[in-house]
Amino acid sequence: MTEPKADVLVLGAGMVGVSAALHLQKLGRDVILVDRNESAGEETSYGNAGLIECASVFPYMFPRDIKQIVKYALNRSPQAYYRFSELPDFLPWLLRYYFASSPARAMHSAMSELPLIQRSLVEHEALIAEAGVPDLLRRTGWIKLFRSQASLAAAVRDAERVKQYGVPSEILDRAAIAAREPSLTGDFAGAVYWPTPGFIADPGALAKAYADLFIRKGGRFVVADARTLTQESSGWRVDGAAAREAVVALGPWSDLVFRPLGYSIPLGVKRGYHLHLKASGNAVLNHPVLDSDLGYLLAPMNRGIRLTTGVEFARRNAPPRPIQIERALPRARALFPLGEAVDAKPWMGARPCLPDMLPVIGPAPRHPGLWFDFGHQHHGLTLGPATGRLLAEMMTGTAPFADPRPFAADRFG
Repeated sequence: MTEPKADVLVLGAGMVGVSAALHLQKLGRDVILVDRNESAGEETSYGNAGLIECASVFPYMFPRDIKQIVKYALNRSPQAYYRFSELPDFLPWLLRYYFASSPARAMHSAMSELPLIQRSLVEHEALIAEAGVPDLLRRTGWIKLFRSQASLAAAVRDAERVKQYGVPSEILDRAAIAAREPSLTGDFAGAVYWPTPGFIADPGALAKAYADLFIRKGGRFVVADARTLTQESSGWRVDGAAAREAVVALGPWSDLVFRPLGYSIPLGVKRGYHLHLKASGNAVLNHPVLDSDLGYLLAPMNRGIRLTTGVEFARRNAPPRPIQIERALPRARALFPLGEAVDAKPWMGARPCLPDMLPVIGPAPRHPGLWFDFGHQHHGLTLGPATGRLLAEMMTGTAPFADPRPFAADRFG
């Protein structure tokens, strides 16, 4: 019998996997972090909008308004895009997403995830301090702009709704928008300013900083293909590493491991794109700004102004189609004085999503020693440290800080 090389293999070195590895390490486990890339944070964790969204009480559910659904169906919404020829590939998942977005089920998802959302910034602050990278966290909050009175009114109602959960906000008129962001131009009905979320000016660098902390504290990093995971009498093995237990934290690629083991968890992906551009002249962007009605976000990253798009429904490995970048770019230039592109081409990534917009966290029902930590939808950066803590507490028999039952893998049957 081959002796395990560690207590736990964590498969995937994005924000979710690195955070799980750190929390397991804190609770006394010897951990090997496994990734196909030679460094952490090279995939989905690199390409997000940089927001630690501790104000996002309600997840991104499928719209219930029939007019909005028709716009999505006709590909006329800037928030989403798909190709009609590929619709059969993801329509079954979309239907599950729609039914899981009923008011009652959406509220269940929100309340289940609320303890994680409330801990998200606190857990990041602790890791950022320990990693010694306070410069990566900016306490600016962010702004959602609205161009129509109807969309602004809906946003104001939502802002009032989440105040009961301790989430403050400020409604901005045109003068207040100009005071906070003097370089913006446009015809705005108003905006909502969310002061509490943190902003990470380089999300990929933060994941790498957490991985470096993990290594400094005695962790090991192995480059290997997670698809080689096999169960042995002594535990679990990938090419080059073995342990008593293993954690699948592969984000949108998690199905490459769990499906061969017989699990039919309905993991879907929402693809997205970003492009960095220079600011023209002396223009400065002080906050991440979402142009809500036009479906794109600008964020002041260290590399430049990051233009991020809405959702593309497509096969995970389909060739990149940055149509949403092309459509958003002239609108973004009209909003803020953008210069030339910093990137040679747009970046593309995939958000791992379950129909109820909750991650899967906990044991694999039929494989002792195998654990899941994936499906963080639009909040992998936000929730990584919080779900890492919850998973580590479950794996070590520590009292969990949140009820883990809503995140169980077997909730899908």
